[in-house]
Amino acid sequence: MIYQGCLLAVKDMAISKNFYEKVLHQKILMDVGVHITFDGGLALQQGYAELVDIPADSVKEQSHNFQIYFQVEDLDTVYAELKRTPGLLWVHEIREYPWGQRDIRVYDPDKHIVEIAEDIGVVIKRFIEQGMSVEEVSKRTMFPIEVVKQYVS
Repeated sequence: MIYQGCLLAVKDMAISKNFYEKVLHQKILMDVGVHITFDGGLALQQGYAELVDIPADSVKEQSHNFQIYFQVEDLDTVYAELKRTPGLLWVHEIREYPWGQRDIRVYDPDKHIVEIAEDIGVVIKRFIEQGMSVEEVSKRTMFPIEVVKQYVS
């Protein structure tokens, strides 16, 4: 068995397609109208309830029990771009966690939570540049020393 990706139920494919393609810069691999697959495994499906033969009202909006996750090299640039996106609903703006990684969370047009976080390599390199030792970075990020060393060289 090989994992293929995540499929999100959407109400309006045109709106969702625009969000993922234009706002989040995802590359479309296949577009058959009611189903779109992006590079990386994310897929969108309009008419999900009918497809799997479940009641339409059982497809819940804003369930807050699931998110999709992206990593970026430059969170500040992505944040600035998203701030210029009209009508975007925020879960939260830039937040830094105890392990040093920063992220933001927004809702997509169907109110699925989308997390966009700094690549952990960026975090490790930032700590090293700030003068932290490999051991200190390992302790702060909770990554093994061997992993931290891979980002240092």
